[in-house]
Amino acid sequence: MKHTLKYIFSICLVFSLFISNAQETTPEITVPKNTQTEEGVIPANSFKNAEQLPQEVQTDTIPVVKTNRYGLRVGIDLFKLTRALYDKDYKGIEFVGDYRLTKKYFLAAEIGNENKTTDDDRLNFTTKGSYIKAGFDYNGYENWLDMENIISIGLRYGFSSFNQQLNSYKIYNSSPYFDEIPQIASGEKYNGLTASWVEVVAGVKAKVFNNVFVGFSLRLNTLITNKKPGNFDNLYIPGFNRTYDGSFGVGFNYTVSYFIPIYKKKVLPVETSNKKSPKK
Repeated sequence: MKHTLKYIFSICLVFSLFISNAQETTPEITVPKNTQTEEGVIPANSFKNAEQLPQEVQTDTIPVVKTNRYGLRVGIDLFKLTRALYDKDYKGIEFVGDYRLTKKYFLAAEIGNENKTTDDDRLNFTTKGSYIKAGFDYNGYENWLDMENIISIGLRYGFSSFNQQLNSYKIYNSSPYFDEIPQIASGEKYNGLTASWVEVVAGVKAKVFNNVFVGFSLRLNTLITNKKPGNFDNLYIPGFNRTYDGSFGVGFNYTVSYFIPIYKKKVLPVETSNKKSPKK
């Protein structure tokens, strides 16, 4: 029995020495199961050492090429769309869009329709009409790789065609000795009204899902032209909003939009010179 165990231990020792010697003379190399080259897929067992691997496999680092996507982004203003849920005197819709022209500049436009009843201290009137705005946005945000967020400032030219209906009004009574005159119903309509303006836009758009963006913008408007009726003032203009001091207005929108990619452009790296300037 002792001799049998002695032979077994001897055989195991020789076998282990043989395995260790084989590992020292034949280095192990890990190769992907399917190595892709220009000629096709190469099996993992086709190479015995690293020198026989193709150049594509031996390379440790692969240069990342950054690309910018160019295309059309279209969406809708959620603020105007949902305002009708809590304001019974308002109905409106606005579609927004922009097209990436260069790395920083975007052509932009908005088109919409509004139906707004304004109940003022002396007047109650309804404004109905459509409008269009067109201009550009400049993106001042420097994105990281694969980011497409926008922090922009832009300019728009707007034009609106609308009508006004005077529902009722009150005559101002400056004498404290007489009671105030009750409200007078009218129903008079003023058609064929137009207005144009320029607005400065500051906004943000953030990518929340693949090709889906949400954003908001603030707008400061100033009227260029304003066609008024003979005995009535345009206190509200579709697309321009409420007028203050005759020609000044403000606006706001909250949008969700979808980006439709059309083509891509590679971002070329900026070459930096290592040459030192000569000493004077």
